Amino acid sequence: MRTTREYDAIVIGAGFAGMYLLHRLRDDLGLRVRVYERGDGVGGTWYWNRYPGARCDVESMFYSYSFSEELEQEWEWTERYPTQPEILRYADHVADRFGLREDIEFSTSVRGARYDGTTDTWTVVLEDGRRARAPFLVTAVGCLSAARVPDFEGLDSFTGETYHTGRWPHEDVDFTGKRVAVIGTGSSGIQAIPVIARQAAHVTVFQRTPNFSVPAQNGPLSPDEQRRVKADYRRLRHAARVSAAGVVTPPALGNALEVDEELRGAELDRRWAAGGTAFMNTFTDTVTDEEANRVTADYVRDRIRETVKDPDVAELLCPKDHPIGTKRICVDTDYYATYNRDNVTLVGLRGNPIERITPSGLRVGGVDHEVDVIVFATGYDAMTGPLNAIDIRGLGGISLREEWADGPRTYLGVAAAGFPNLFMVTAPGSPSVLSNMIVSIEQHVDWITDAIAHARRAGIARFEARREAQDTWVEHVNEVASHTLYPRAASWYMGANVPGKPRVFMPYLGGVGTYRRICDEVAGDGYRGFTLTAAAPARSARPARA
Repeated sequence: MRTTREYDAIVIGAGFAGMYLLHRLRDDLGLRVRVYERGDGVGGTWYWNRYPGARCDVESMFYSYSFSEELEQEWEWTERYPTQPEILRYADHVADRFGLREDIEFSTSVRGARYDGTTDTWTVVLEDGRRARAPFLVTAVGCLSAARVPDFEGLDSFTGETYHTGRWPHEDVDFTGKRVAVIGTGSSGIQAIPVIARQAAHVTVFQRTPNFSVPAQNGPLSPDEQRRVKADYRRLRHAARVSAAGVVTPPALGNALEVDEELRGAELDRRWAAGGTAFMNTFTDTVTDEEANRVTADYVRDRIRETVKDPDVAELLCPKDHPIGTKRICVDTDYYATYNRDNVTLVGLRGNPIERITPSGLRVGGVDHEVDVIVFATGYDAMTGPLNAIDIRGLGGISLREEWADGPRTYLGVAAAGFPNLFMVTAPGSPSVLSNMIVSIEQHVDWITDAIAHARRAGIARFEARREAQDTWVEHVNEVASHTLYPRAASWYMGANVPGKPRVFMPYLGGVGTYRRICDEVAGDGYRGFTLTAAAPARSARPARA
């Protein structure tokens, strides 16, 4: 029989969350920790997303760990918005600097995890049948790691090459001389299309829903700029932690319709020229007031019409079915200008969807588009997908998938009733994907580490979210979302991109700073909303039944 390996804590995933968890639990608490990672390297989403043009939409100086001042000062970023290879190099540097790889088991998928209420431990089952056990289980599986391809008829018949942006090959893909179809115009498609178009013979973009995108205005980082930020890191990091989205942005002008029209236009121009998502913070009420939202949306639509020469193509690229900001705002380099190229064609799918994949391409509206390569920029089963891919069973064998059948339910986005000693990093019910993920990851990991440290000091064997506290938190998350325009969009925030997935707004819209304060208050109040059950020393010494 195979031996079940014993640890103090097991972590699933070796992205930025899993690496920091390992550092805190092992190096700060002195625990025996094992991390299981299905890839053969660290980096999480940046390990998998190697598609052309892949780049972070948070500036590099702030898409980085803050827990080590030495790390902050020694690492040199090269660009304002870092590319995937540079972020992966940073992740590798962190893994090596803190000696993390020795406690990470790579190329290892977790098939399931089950809680034993008699021993208050989790048993994890790996894909190859091996088992490991620990009192605490922490999922660090990422919010956008369950890549999905729609169930297109005839997909298996295609004789050319196929790629998904979220599962890109490690080796370079050469599109020279090839006809390429790109399906999807979300963030990954918007980043990939301009790069692919510069190499391919022809690119045909198949767009179901146009998305709003703002220019990155990316460029190299000067040594002076890096020195300036590094000298002020402590203040800037604090400001990010108490902000709404985990980033430091210029203050908003106020409510859009209360600002003088000339000043309004000038500030939108200035922020558009400066680039980046700070553009969305020009006014305080962009995502709460429909008329205010239209001011910013109309501005972006006007920029699209100015940039794209063909007016019909420009109108096809102008989003009109959702308020700006209610789907993930994209940050691009030359995306709209790419449609002025002679080798780029846009095909609208709204009301005229892809009929099938053929052996030589795609059929839309009875027209066959012959291509050599299909790139699926079709996104992810976001937030719940990575967790539901694992058979997680709590008290009495209850299934997390079944508990979440009508939508995810968590307490603080970090725990779930019926699943003691299970902590989740940036799960539904937390700011996660609406924030700078590194800021949210560090906050969650620090909170979880403190909770585990408290449990060990106090002799707590079972740390479980109360169902009534969970219900109250879910109601609060929904209530906050209901006061915004977010639920009006058929977004992946709502699970709308996955057929049959419940339409529930999953992240918490209260803001990173507010959320941090709530979590700290819960911990400071003796972990209010959790039931903490002390270990029973006599439990292991019970006499056997006659």
